[in-house]
Amino acid sequence: MVSVLQDGLLQFHPDTLEQVRRELNLDKNGRMDDAVNLLEEWVKKQQHFVKKDFSRAYLERTLISAKGMVERAKQRIDKLCTFKTLLPEYYPRSVSKGHFDSLKPIVQYALLPRLTKEHYRASLFNVKSDDYNSEHIHLFYKYVVMICEYIKINDYNNGFVVTLDFRDANILTFVTKCTPMDLRQVITLMTEGYGIRIKQIHLITESKMLDTLVSFLKQVLSTKLAGRIHMHKNLDTLYEFVPKDILPVEYGGTEKPLQVLSDQWRETLTSQEFMEYFVEMNDAKTDESCRQSDKFTEQYIGMPGSFRALSVD
Repeated sequence: MVSVLQDGLLQFHPDTLEQVRRELNLDKNGRMDDAVNLLEEWVKKQQHFVKKDFSRAYLERTLISAKGMVERAKQRIDKLCTFKTLLPEYYPRSVSKGHFDSLKPIVQYALLPRLTKEHYRASLFNVKSDDYNSEHIHLFYKYVVMICEYIKINDYNNGFVVTLDFRDANILTFVTKCTPMDLRQVITLMTEGYGIRIKQIHLITESKMLDTLVSFLKQVLSTKLAGRIHMHKNLDTLYEFVPKDILPVEYGGTEKPLQVLSDQWRETLTSQEFMEYFVEMNDAKTDESCRQSDKFTEQYIGMPGSFRALSVD
């Protein structure tokens, strides 16, 4: 059970825990404890789960990401365990210091320390160079998955606001080097597996290729998420959605520079402590030989990628 919010990278409002639970009607009469108890008992009964000892803090955050609905939380856990079985290429077994250093001159990416007044967590993605290839892109996808694993146990919020800054990048290079199927898989893993609730997506660019970028993103986003895209030619209109003061200094705010924040995230994710946890959670997979094949077909056929190829005999 989560009682106090503490983390080295992420900050919270004094009332974040109470307000997020209240919005989901999980703040009174032991409702959160009851819901977590239900999840715990359900997990123990799933024969196809390899790992059955998820912490109560982990289960609570799963409930939060599932809007407080126990049945949806069950689906989240099942999907994430299944994705870890189906998509092992996104889960490095060993990461050392410097593993992601090749990304540093190409992209700056961080979740910002402070929440918005709505208790949303803002993330900032800034492409700094066009000198990248498919290996860099897949390395970045692994990095994003590691961030998702980190916030799954450490963050507590009411949703995410995503800002993509393409002012320094060639959009045509981006849309030609990114494979829609791979990006769709990663987004599905983030939203359907880790339960990342994206409230807004902001694009910053003055490029005439903006429509091309939007069309590309609509190929990989659900209709609901595509409808949450906001386009900006400068920072002034971004401030209408993302509080100026929580942004890095180069974005007009008072937070540390984005590169500093990005370096801090990379340092944390390659630490021995986090890697031990990440490897442990990699084992939270499924043994598909223990699952009814009709249940797999019902839930996963039609998901992005080559999931049909998995044998569930």
